[in-house]
Amino acid sequence: MSHRPSSAARTVARARLALLAPIALAASLIPSAARAEDALDSGDTAWVLTSTALVLFMNIPALALFYGGLVRTKNVLSLLMQCLALTAIVSLLWLCGAYSLSFAEGNALVGDLSKAFLVGIDGATLAGTIPEPLFFAFQMTFAVITPALVIGAFAERMRFSAMLVFSSLWVVVVYAPICHMTWGGGLFSQWGVLDFAGGIVVHITAGVAALVTCLVVGPRDGYGRTAMPPHNLTMTFMGTAMLWVGWFGFNAGSALGANGTAAMALVVTHVSACAATLAWMAIEWVKFGKPSVLGAATGSIAGLAAVTPASGYIGPVGALAIGLASGSICWYAAAVLKNRLGYDDSLDVFGVHGVGGFVGTLLAAVFASSAFGGGGLADGATVASQLGAQAAAAAITIVYTGIASYALLKLTGLAVALRVDDADERMGLDLSLHGETGYNL
Repeated sequence: MSHRPSSAARTVARARLALLAPIALAASLIPSAARAEDALDSGDTAWVLTSTALVLFMNIPALALFYGGLVRTKNVLSLLMQCLALTAIVSLLWLCGAYSLSFAEGNALVGDLSKAFLVGIDGATLAGTIPEPLFFAFQMTFAVITPALVIGAFAERMRFSAMLVFSSLWVVVVYAPICHMTWGGGLFSQWGVLDFAGGIVVHITAGVAALVTCLVVGPRDGYGRTAMPPHNLTMTFMGTAMLWVGWFGFNAGSALGANGTAAMALVVTHVSACAATLAWMAIEWVKFGKPSVLGAATGSIAGLAAVTPASGYIGPVGALAIGLASGSICWYAAAVLKNRLGYDDSLDVFGVHGVGGFVGTLLAAVFASSAFGGGGLADGATVASQLGAQAAAAAITIVYTGIASYALLKLTGLAVALRVDDADERMGLDLSLHGETGYNL
């Protein structure tokens, strides 16, 4: 039997080719950037868009309200202003070069400037399954909130101008290199260090910088002799609630996709925060006879900070353990260790974020193991080897951040006085630095 098509069949085939030829020609003329959109995932993009808004919301208004309520009435606006101003200035620094120093190729320690001002990057440029401008914006919100965390350590006494100079230098000199080493393909990532959403990059750097800053600037006038209670715990509670919700974008958003990793990161974030809240509350209840709103709020932030580096790798059991550990250890750091050593970390940035980030960074190595319900360690890694990598990265970050922060404070002090004078401090920073008051009484 012949396999040669009949004349009728050949006619139909020619007609089909005639119809398909223009389509094939058009497809061949589509630019490669447009064809790359085939890899764009709209669900991932939508989730990271949402997460970007959530993380920005963590700074303004959430952190601003949390910190603002903890200071005295005469200084509330200064905290709000610092959070707002840092959002603006760090965002522009991120555009001008800090993003490139963090995520461009560069070397093992820092990126180059090839991505400065997003040159050569547009909406069709992809970072995984999302547009790179969105990745830029999402990471920008992390860069914004990190120096904003630090301001809680020197609240009520540092000059606004000095804060701006120091924070701007710090983002470039400290944040960008640590970010590159951890997330940008640098040294820590080559070691296989686990830091899903910023235990090292955000919380350890902010905590260490906070400790150094409060030591260099010195304690508040009357610290240790005069009571300095929070002026508005209602405001602090509202900030806490906003931070808790925003943290879902912080941790689950770091999956960079609408997937199972994001879902589990959200669950473990909530579990850790709950466990730390109850741990801190229980300690206060036993020790002082009453659980405080301030303690419960602070405990929740400790649990959120501690679970951050582990959130993409662990299961609920690990989150429960990290929450209980961080709630207890951070309570000791903030309520006991600070008083014994005598440093004035006004809003317990080191005790909560620095200590919490360190605890979570180490425990990530333990609870990422499949034996504890985690996703499992990399091939060839053991809990011991992973713990060694985590500890080494944390130690390098602590030493580098401490030395660099001290040097930047001294450099800033050459340009402008670091703290306000005694009369302005007694008056309050709202009036002395901004000419305004938070309340018209």
